[in-house]
Amino acid sequence: MIDRQIPQERLELVWVMAYCAALLFLLRLVNLQIIGAAHYREIAEKNRTQIIGQAAPRGRIFSSDETAIATSKPSFSLIYFPGQVKNNAELERMARALTRPLGADYEDLRGVIFKAAAREKPVRLAENLPPKVMLVLSELKAIYPGIDIIVEARRYYPFGAYLSHLLGYIGKMDSRDWAALSKDKNYSMESRLGKAGLEKTYEKELKGKDGGIYLEVDSRGKLNRVLESRKWVPGADIFLTIDSKAQAAAEEGLKKSVSGKGAVVALDPRDGRIIAFASAPDYDPNIFVLSGTEREGLPAGKILPEFNVALQGSYPPGSIFKIITAAAILESGRVRPEERVVCPGYYDAGNRIFKCWDKKGHGSVDFTEGLSHSCDVYFYVNGQRAGPLNIERYARMFRLGQTSGIALPEEKPGNVFGPSSRAAKKSYWFIGDTLNLSIGQGETLMTPMQAAGEIAAVANGGIFHRPFYVDRIVRSDGETIFKGESETLSRAELKPATWDLIRAGLHSVVEEGTGKIARIEGADIYGKTGTAQNPQGKDHAWFVAYATVNGEPSKIAVAVLVEHGEHGASAAAPIARDVMEAALREDLKKARAAAREKLAPEVPAALPAAPPAVKGAL
Repeated sequence: MIDRQIPQERLELVWVMAYCAALLFLLRLVNLQIIGAAHYREIAEKNRTQIIGQAAPRGRIFSSDETAIATSKPSFSLIYFPGQVKNNAELERMARALTRPLGADYEDLRGVIFKAAAREKPVRLAENLPPKVMLVLSELKAIYPGIDIIVEARRYYPFGAYLSHLLGYIGKMDSRDWAALSKDKNYSMESRLGKAGLEKTYEKELKGKDGGIYLEVDSRGKLNRVLESRKWVPGADIFLTIDSKAQAAAEEGLKKSVSGKGAVVALDPRDGRIIAFASAPDYDPNIFVLSGTEREGLPAGKILPEFNVALQGSYPPGSIFKIITAAAILESGRVRPEERVVCPGYYDAGNRIFKCWDKKGHGSVDFTEGLSHSCDVYFYVNGQRAGPLNIERYARMFRLGQTSGIALPEEKPGNVFGPSSRAAKKSYWFIGDTLNLSIGQGETLMTPMQAAGEIAAVANGGIFHRPFYVDRIVRSDGETIFKGESETLSRAELKPATWDLIRAGLHSVVEEGTGKIARIEGADIYGKTGTAQNPQGKDHAWFVAYATVNGEPSKIAVAVLVEHGEHGASAAAPIARDVMEAALREDLKKARAAAREKLAPEVPAALPAAPPAVKGAL
């Protein structure tokens, strides 16, 4: 007889395997029913429901005086819900009736409607409908119950191109955006989001919580019924540091300039807040939210000027760089400010003649006169004495070659030109390089933002603040979730006497030198003109300045660049004057009133009475 008894060890192994399988099953059940319950419930809910999104209003954007410069307005979309229109003939009539008011192609519209009806899935037929079309569609809605109109929020910039390069614009979701945001439940492939400027930088804060119409569908995705309509939540409001009057003066000045191209950046030297920020040519950000029919009036293939001159334009600084050269000269200890240089209108460097901008020459000039009249020969001579390495060091101290740190994308760092940067390229340095460096030519490049930082540092004693343009961000429930604050990045360490001499020279520029046109009644203006050689055409015009009223700390420093403007004094200085006058309007009003009172003649409290007339007197 055969013994079929199974060994005990094998039975135990079978039981262990059974227990393990049961344990795995139990763990899986716990994961499905308890740990992952919410996740799987959400998946099931998504399978049961579809959403037709209603875009929430983006947060509004205000200037410092609370003028709304970006807001939202109602936008109407046409939705077709299949199921209520039963036969093809009626669908044909509906498609034909909708074609004309929507400005659509009949065959395309018919195809969309028939496809939606066959799949029994709702579809968006049109968006951003104008008021005239809305009236017609309201009548058709009563005839064809399958169509409905939903209200969404659409971005709107009431002043068009105003502040466009700072605001940026919004656009439709693309594949790159979707790759980054696909897991965010508040976005869909139809969402619009910030593409440039602060619209992009503060997308998270500006984006509200979308609403929508929730639809119940069956296992095949076909519409059963409309479940509910959920209301949106608006995004947070952003309050800027921008002074609306100063900004308007900046934009108007650039538009009226000889080329219509350039930039204006105005900062508060006390903390780095941006008062005005303009780049020309500009663009209307409303263009990016237009629907297909609204774009019909635009020129085909039009290229919009998205290039931000204020941050991305790098130019030779010309004579505004002489502020930095002046710091190097005075701090070197090799040049006394009272020493005089004779300017015959040129400088003989041996193998080449370097000209002064004034061909007649400036005669004998000291430091203040050399800076006041922007004498190239004075800076040729004393730039060599200070040494190119010294000038390069102070250029870096004034943050050339570095970005300002402003919260905007794609800022350029400019370029530092000097012996060490040339040596890094294993190239030679020549005397002509030193002469060019001394007057801001050669390979030195500066952005308008860097130029504003340079003159702001002169105003405040060498402090470089991170420029900021957001004063505060306030949520729709009134809670402030962000407050802009001053941040010091670095400091240019100069002796007090050096700062005093530079300021005296800059004040003389406006009082009796090349910048007289920038004078403002009631204020002391400290400025520097610049004309930068341009191998591609006419010279670029620069002017940097700051203003004080009643001896108080400066509240504004401004840099103006006019491309191909030729002369800083005539092209750029008037724009800077208008911007400063607009920003200081209240302080100037008080200062001028006080000056008038001081000049008014004193009137006696009471005049003596006239003697009585004597009858018969001659």
